[in-house]
Amino acid sequence: MKMFLTRLGEGSRMVITGDRSQVDLPRGVMSGLHDAEKLLKHIDAISFNYFTSKDVVRHPLVAKIIDAYDQADPAK
Repeated sequence: MKMFLTRLGEGSRMVITGDRSQVDLPRGVMSGLHDAEKLLKHIDAISFNYFTSKDVVRHPLVAKIIDAYDQADPAK
């Protein structure tokens, strides 16, 4: 993630998408996405957007599935 983020050119923008609930790393291993969020969230020119089940535009059942996983996740 750091290698990618440090390649930003003058006048450029970056958009990084990811879902912290879908990280495949072993427990206790921080993903690059989570690490970048932790380190960069205090920089004014960088913003993070978070979506919930209310933002789902797929099948209505998908929102219910997301809610079920969120309720079962003790880290939330």
